Amino acid sequence: MRYLSFNFRPLLLLWVLSFLSYGTQAQTISSSNVQSPSDFLGYELGTQWTPHYKVMDYVQYLADQSEMVTAFDYGTTYEGRELVYMVISSEDNQKSIDEIRTNNLKRIGLEVGEATDLAKPIVWLSYNVHGNETSSSEAALYTMHALVTQYAEWLDDVVVIIDPMINPDGRDRYVYWNKTATGAQFNPNHEAMEHYEPWPGGRTNHYMFDLNRDWAWQTQTETQQRIQVYLEWMPMVHVDFHEQGYNSPYYFAPAAEPYHYAITDWQRELQTMIGQNHASYFDQNNWLYFTREVFDLFYPSYGDTWPTFNGAIGMTYEQAGHSFAGLGVLTEEGDTLTLYDRMIHHATSGLSTVETIVNEKERVLEEFQKYFDTTRNNGSGSYKTFVVKRNSNPDNASRLLQYLIAQKIEVHEAVNEVRASGFDYQSGQVGRVTIEKGDYVVSTYQPQGTLVRVLFEPKPELADSLTYDITAWEAHYSFGVEGFAIQGQVEVQPISFDTESELTPVVSDPYAYLVEWKSFDDAQFLAHLFKQGIRARYAEESFSIQGKNYDAGTLIITRKGNEKLSNRFDAILKDAALVFNRNLVPVTSGLVTQGKDFGSSSVQFIEAPRVGVLAGEGTSSNMVGHIWHFFDQQLNYPVTMIPVDQLSRMDWSEFDVIIMPSGSYGYGLTEGQLSDIRQWVRSGGSLIA
Repeated sequence: MRYLSFNFRPLLLLWVLSFLSYGTQAQTISSSNVQSPSDFLGYELGTQWTPHYKVMDYVQYLADQSEMVTAFDYGTTYEGRELVYMVISSEDNQKSIDEIRTNNLKRIGLEVGEATDLAKPIVWLSYNVHGNETSSSEAALYTMHALVTQYAEWLDDVVVIIDPMINPDGRDRYVYWNKTATGAQFNPNHEAMEHYEPWPGGRTNHYMFDLNRDWAWQTQTETQQRIQVYLEWMPMVHVDFHEQGYNSPYYFAPAAEPYHYAITDWQRELQTMIGQNHASYFDQNNWLYFTREVFDLFYPSYGDTWPTFNGAIGMTYEQAGHSFAGLGVLTEEGDTLTLYDRMIHHATSGLSTVETIVNEKERVLEEFQKYFDTTRNNGSGSYKTFVVKRNSNPDNASRLLQYLIAQKIEVHEAVNEVRASGFDYQSGQVGRVTIEKGDYVVSTYQPQGTLVRVLFEPKPELADSLTYDITAWEAHYSFGVEGFAIQGQVEVQPISFDTESELTPVVSDPYAYLVEWKSFDDAQFLAHLFKQGIRARYAEESFSIQGKNYDAGTLIITRKGNEKLSNRFDAILKDAALVFNRNLVPVTSGLVTQGKDFGSSSVQFIEAPRVGVLAGEGTSSNMVGHIWHFFDQQLNYPVTMIPVDQLSRMDWSEFDVIIMPSGSYGYGLTEGQLSDIRQWVRSGGSLIA
């Protein structure tokens, strides 16, 4: 079997023996004086939780002690915990590490310049994206030490990147709760408190987002910072470590069907080779495992699929356990599954992954470059070109462009007007479409062509309709823009940005300012004005004034009602217009030439709403988090999170809007509380449920 090296069997036996006595034997096997995690932390790794700060301490210790390790801060979480990744390779490779990194980008066309001959495969191991799947960060500690001691010879031929904790906020939420619920000895019985994690659980980040569904869309700060680092390395292999139900055998590649049709034969082949290597170790230890079931490769926003569509071999590894397992739990077969067991299984598959890539290093490098060369020369998929209408919604189009460019996707604009046959995203039909000069054009004839195809194709192609999760995500719909998909190419040029903005007339002390209401950016602008104490109105009907037509919804910000701001009124508005890139139009009168005047009852005063969101047991933590993040991070508007179990004490008159996220309120709301809600609505409150 060509995935095994000639001297593999003795190494396997040595490795298995070392696993069984890691705490006492690792130092004798190693020629290094670097302390093991157990020695450094003061307890046997896998017998208790290692909180975020202690993981970071050991990462820093290893970087200080070993010339084979460098550690880099790449950001912080919403709660201020540091995000770190490690680069582990031989001392010689470390001396030329930036050359190895930039050569990789040059070889695949994501950086200009000629690559030298220095090339090494890059393996990226990501741990603890779900905070309550905790064994993986313990495995990360084990793995980083093993690489620089027991398996240092591999590091001549590979660069290993380890992100030991993707979701520190969620993990610490789980770890500290479990510590409070667990006694001097863990209790494996299912009735024990330590197996029942309270709301909202540690799976998600601060805003209760599932970071394993955020890889493609990058809405959360942890993801945004991590993706930028990932794109600076572009690894050939990415592994995402998870946990599943505590009775399940271990899961590793190859993945289940359906595979997206964009996935290459080589990506399938190497997954299989890696899985075979894992199986040899798991067989030796009589560990149960399964492959090719449940976890498919289709939706692009997972830690296996997004890297896959960026050319890597992306894989999910799933260990039994999850939040219910605690430090130890009885399985349905009567065995006790411990944190140590879970850690060792993850460490085994991680090290086995690195070994496989070392054994296949030449082909890994060759096939990785071929992946990008193929799309650059031949495109990807049946639709080769995707058009975004520049003026259909400029704010949304701009947001989409920023998103694409941040992922090293090339965007151009059409040179001339073109008539072609294509798919119209607005109508959902194929027919004649018109591409106007200046429309944005995204082609699959580029290094990131496969990612472009996956994000934009109208109907993703798959071999089987039964999938693990989401099946629809196309970028035009996601970002709210119009456009087309065509099979051919159009002549393009670099994007030209408008340097001449619409001239705003100079008016001293205008009667009012007008701002058109077209997109979410306008809502952000209005939220900012509210926070600055500005009072605003809006038109219920379209109108004309000073030779220009305005649609219903236009903001009308009159001097009347803002007298308390005195001479700050104009400055606040002009500064906000610059910050939010809004066209602020001053007018000298409230008398319109068509429509309703500004004093009409059709011009409504906007009260800044006082908004509350119900949260806590019975509500969907994911949905609560989405709403919270929307107000807090996107709209930047104050919102009050209201515990459901405090509703009996709540003064409903303090709120204009109450949002009830999805959930099960049957046990949380009494008939008296429901009556309070009904009365509040009858009195003018707005309920979103």
